[in-house]
Formats: sequence, structure tokens, C-alpha cells
Amino acid sequence: MAQKLLIVESPTKARTFQKYLGRGYVIKASKGHVVDLPKSKLGIDVENGFEPQYVTIRGKGKVIKELEQAARNVDEVLLATDPDREGEAIAWHLQQHLEKRQPNIRRILLNEITKEAIAEAVEKPGEVDLRKVEAQQARRVLDRLVGYQISPLLWKIFYYGLSAGRVQSVALRLIVERERERRAFVSEEYWSLRAEFTGAAGVPFEGRLFKIRGEDPQLADVASMRALLAGLGAKDASGDDALAGGELRVAASGTPPFTVTAVERSKRKRSPEPPYITSTLQRDASSKLGFSARRTMMLAQQLYEGVDIAEEGAVGLITYMRTDSTRIADSARAEHRDFVQKTFGADYLPAKDRQFKVKRGAQDAHEAIRPTRVSRVPDGLRGTLTKDQLALYRLIWQRFVASLMAEAQFEATRVDVTAGDALFRATGNRLLFDGYRRASGPLRGKPGEAAESGSENGDGERLLPVIEEGERLDAALIPRQHFTEPPPRYSESSLIKELEERGIGRPSTYANIVGTIQGRDYLTLDDNRRFQPTELGEGVWQVLEEGFPRLFEVGFTARMEEELDKVEEGDEVWTDVVDHFYAPMRVALSDVSGNTEHLRESIREETGEACEKCGKPMIKTWGRNGRFLACSGYPECRNSRPLEAPEEAGEQKCPECGAQMMVRVGRFGRFAACSRYPDCKGTAPLQIGVPCPREDCNGQLVEKRSKRGRTFYGCNSYPDCDFASWSRPVATPCPDCGGMVVEKASKAKGNYQQCSVCKLEIPE
Repeated sequence: MAQKLLIVESPTKARTFQKYLGRGYVIKASKGHVVDLPKSKLGIDVENGFEPQYVTIRGKGKVIKELEQAARNVDEVLLATDPDREGEAIAWHLQQHLEKRQPNIRRILLNEITKEAIAEAVEKPGEVDLRKVEAQQARRVLDRLVGYQISPLLWKIFYYGLSAGRVQSVALRLIVERERERRAFVSEEYWSLRAEFTGAAGVPFEGRLFKIRGEDPQLADVASMRALLAGLGAKDASGDDALAGGELRVAASGTPPFTVTAVERSKRKRSPEPPYITSTLQRDASSKLGFSARRTMMLAQQLYEGVDIAEEGAVGLITYMRTDSTRIADSARAEHRDFVQKTFGADYLPAKDRQFKVKRGAQDAHEAIRPTRVSRVPDGLRGTLTKDQLALYRLIWQRFVASLMAEAQFEATRVDVTAGDALFRATGNRLLFDGYRRASGPLRGKPGEAAESGSENGDGERLLPVIEEGERLDAALIPRQHFTEPPPRYSESSLIKELEERGIGRPSTYANIVGTIQGRDYLTLDDNRRFQPTELGEGVWQVLEEGFPRLFEVGFTARMEEELDKVEEGDEVWTDVVDHFYAPMRVALSDVSGNTEHLRESIREETGEACEKCGKPMIKTWGRNGRFLACSGYPECRNSRPLEAPEEAGEQKCPECGAQMMVRVGRFGRFAACSRYPDCKGTAPLQIGVPCPREDCNGQLVEKRSKRGRTFYGCNSYPDCDFASWSRPVATPCPDCGGMVVEKASKAKGNYQQCSVCKLEIPE
């Protein structure tokens, strides 16, 4: 019997394939990429068409030899790596190594790892898509050119170890510019007015001030609100003191009368959301489950590659999770219709199959993220999946099932109440048919709907009592003072949404973008878990903005993403795209290289202090350990000293009083201490901003010292969790297996990062 060698990326995926293919197939895992650009040099021949100089990744030589040996003993090699650019590049590099041993090499693509999909794929193998490979290669070369050539400039200006990234620095830009907007924002006072009405039925309901003399209300201060209340016959609201609290409740005298002038009822329908794509899954998992983009993609990878299920073995539960397409296969649609009809009834199916609009630039060869079998309901997987796996699977399952179901139907009611020049409006809705909500749960209102509320019954309805036109109502007026607020800082969810809307990055890169900037000490999380740039992050962006204004411009970065898409489509040559980017970068590099002293001075701050040694001004500047005070007369005067203000310990709060923790250094190394010391003497191990990688552990990794004084990193849930690592973990996950990445260093290679699971060395 003819033997075939089938190669996938991960051992987990290999086990799932082995279950379905059995005899006649040898299944091997490459454990991610086998080659990459070298660590020790640029690795790109800029003068010869940007030719990349790939080298075997450390530790992968043994893997390649095993695959070459296996290829000698089979009749055909099938490359079954992931169906995206990264997977195509892995397949191509494997082909380059194996074709001397076995020239009969084919490529198979799967959107889901199921028995049917695998059987179909191995029967219809194709070739490696070189256009997709070139698109990945162009991205890799562009990222290396930026990281390898611009990062050293940051070392000269700040200190060694900082980095710039083609896309990550644009994400940093968005966060810093949002912070600048917040600082420049001037808050303004305004007022709103609600009314609680009671009619003949005796059931109160609420409305809001909608118009004054046919115009939108303009209530800028307490005086304008007081005048309005007086005109509406409000009692006991004549003085400023009555409104000083910002909100109170005052009865209306009935002069002028509050009269119902319109009652309108209409039927409304609401359609379900489309099934998930990568960005919407990451955003919902963040807002609904509290998962980071990194954790979401790691869990999704596990669900895609295969989970062991009793009596079935390894089973792929969802389709491929890196996609920007909402397309659903015809077979999945048919299975969905059958499931909904049997489970909920024919009324829950739309009269016509629902199609979803494909966004511009989406790669429609992929499907949306959906369960591989809709009949595999979440509750049936309890005890099989981990808590987090089940939560994510349930999210994906509910969204998919709801997406193709019938619309929800409501009766909407609008009541207008007039008093003098003021028009109040109350809105309500009554659920007539739950439709897709039967699968997805209670409807969530759109932003702002809650402010228009009457009473809700807990199931997404807002009910109004029976009201007739011409009816006079009793009214209690509820004025409220507000102040405009600055634009909010980005959360992980809103940053991903912004990146997607601006065309920055692609589904496969969102989690890495967010994880990278979090791991560079450029950001911290505020009390609401939103991104706040650190002093270092703002300084780095200031330098990049001044030195490379075009290179990190949002529109330019988005256009480069479009160019990479065109390479994949065969409409652009990859070397032309790289040259289009590199030409202005080379000019800017030349200018900045001769101007580093100016940039260094631009981030220095005068302190108003005089040097105690020479009398010249002291300035704040940067060094290897962060900011410090130095004499402006350097190098003639080398006086320097630490800044008095200690560094904040990220988002750590004092376990004793809840105040912000600060970084302190003691005889046993760094630790977190309460900022209220000596009033509060609370201390705690210093968190490094990386969650514990152990499943079902919600702990944070902290910096510790061994008995011999060596620094290591362990879980703060010890002894319940005994995770520990000598190498410092970072926030960015392994791009191949989703495992935890740690910092490494050697004399031969300098500083680098490595996956603690598959040992992949991660490009900078």
C-alpha cells in the first residue's frame, strides 16, 4: 500500500489528523516555522531585490532531518499547514527542504479539521500558492527592515533594548494621540431633563426632554435649567441651592399642563449579527469574557486543532480562527437549517437564506468562525472542555446559530408629551417574536438606548402603559447636571476595532500587535483596564513622529496592507511593494542618523534645579534604568541622581488599603510597596503584567528571588499554583502554538525571545 507523509504545524493537530487518516499515512509536525531571518544580522540583501537570507531556526535542524528521512520512505508528501499566509510560508519552506528527497509534494487546505474535510482535502491536493508566500515574505522583510534599522536609533536616544515596529508603532501612535486629546480636552457643563409621568392608569413611565420650540435642547448651565423648570411650573426649584447636587426630583404644578399629543405604534424587526470573524471574536471575548486577544486566539487554536472527546478522540470543534470573511459554506447552512427546525421549529428560520455583506478587502476563500458541527451544543461539552474553552466555544456557537435564524420582532411605541414650549418623548417596545434571540439570549440595546428607558422587564423589553392622545398627566421633573468627558482611552477591544476600521494589520496580526506594545513598557493599564501610555511610550512616539513622520502615518500603513493584499492577488510584485516602503525609509534613516543629538534633546525636560556641583541646569533624561536627573553640562560635569518619584507598579493596588503600589528596591530585590507609606505599610511581590499560563489559574506572574539571590518569576497564587520560570515571560504569545514566550540571552545571539512550549525563537 502506498504511503503518504502529511505534515502539519503542531503535535495536537497531528493527533487529530492521525485519528481520521489512520494507516497509509505518516503524520508529522514541523512545530511551526523551520527557517527564519537570522538573529545576528539584517539578513536581507537590500541591493539585490531584498532577497531574504533564511537560516534554520535553532533546534529545528533535528525536525528537518526527521522530515527528510520520512519523505524518503513515502510516495507523496502532503503539506497541511494552516490556510493563511503564515501557513503557506511554512509549507513553502518545507517544500524547499524536502523536494530533493521526494519531488512529489502537494499542498492541501482545510478550513476545519473534521473527517469529511480531511477526506475531501487529501483527494483534491493542490500546489503551494507562491503569491501568498510572497505576500508573507514581503511582510516579514518590511517588519525586519523597520525593527532592525530603526530600533538601534531608539537605543542611542533612550537606552538599549527598545524597539520600533512597522505596525506596532502605529498602534502606539493611536494610544498616545488619544492621550494628548484627553489632556487638551476642556470639560463643559450641560444639563438634561427627564420626567416621570403618571396617567389615568396609575402606572408611572419615564420620558426625556426632546425638543424646546422645535429645536434640540441647549441647557448649558444651572440658570438655563432653572428658567426651564420655572416655565414648566416646577415647584421648589427657584434657587441655585436646590440644583446644587446635580440631580433632584421636583413636582410640576400642572400649569402648563402635560398633555399627550401623539401615540404611535409600529412593528420593528431586528436582524442578528453575522458570525464571528477574528476581530469581532477578540472584541466580544474581551468585553463579555474578559479574555485578552492573546488568550482568545490561544483557546481558539486549541478548539480548531482538536480537543479529546470521550469515545471520539481528538475532534476539531471550530473552523479556522484567523479570518476576515463572514462566508458560510453551503453544507454548514444546510446543517444549520436542519438543527434549528428540529430544535426551535420552522418559524425560527428566515423565509430566505441570509447572506452577509463582505467587507472590502476580505479574503473570502476562508469561512467565518463557526462550530464544525452545530449539533454539538455547548452544554454537551461540559466536563470535556476547560472552563475557558467552553466559554469561548459557547460564544462562537451562539453567534453562529443566531446569525442564520429569523429576525426578532417588536411592537415599538412612541409617546409625545407637550407642556408649553417643551416636548418630552417616551419610547417603549414589546417583544412579539424572539427569533434569533432564542439562541443568543436577551437583546443588548444599542449605546444610548438605556438613557431613554421606561421600565424594563429584564428580557430586553421596555413597556409603556396604555395611554390615549389628549390625556393629561401628572409629572415629576428630574433635572440632572452633566459635564462633557474626554474621549475614552482604548481598551484592548476598542483598539482592535480601531485597527480594523483603519485598515491596520490583518486577522492574523491583531493579537500580536496588542501583545507586543503591552510587553514593551510603552503602556500601562488604568483602573478601568484601558491603555495609558507610559512616559517612555510617549517619549518613543515623540521621537518616531519627528524622525519618521510618513513611515508611521496611519494612512500610509493602511495602504501598505492593501499593497500586501495585492501581492497575494497577483496584482503587485512583492519587491516593488517593499521598495515603495523602503525608499522613503532609507532617506529618513539617513537624516535621523545625523540628527540623534537633536532628538535626544527634544525629549529632555528642564527641571528648574541647579546642579549642586557646577551650577548648570539639571535636566531629566533617559538611561538604561529609565529616567534620571543629569547635569546639562555633561560630559564636563557628570553629576546625576535618580528621580525622587518612584515608579508606579503598573495596575497593582495595595492589598491593605487599595492605593496605588510603587516599585521599591530592598535587600531582596524589587518589590511593590504602598504609595501611602508610612501611613500604610502594605507590600506585595512585583507583578510583571503577564497572566499565569496555567489553565484554570487566574493568577499573575510576579518577580521573586531565590534563596541564593537569583531572580525568577512565579505565580502569585502560590502555593495553589506552583508555576515558576527562570526566564522573564513576556505578554506576546508564540505565533505558532500560542504558548508562553520568555526572554533569553546568549553571547552568540545576544538578546532574543523563545517559546517555552515549542522552543520557537521569535523574531524581534
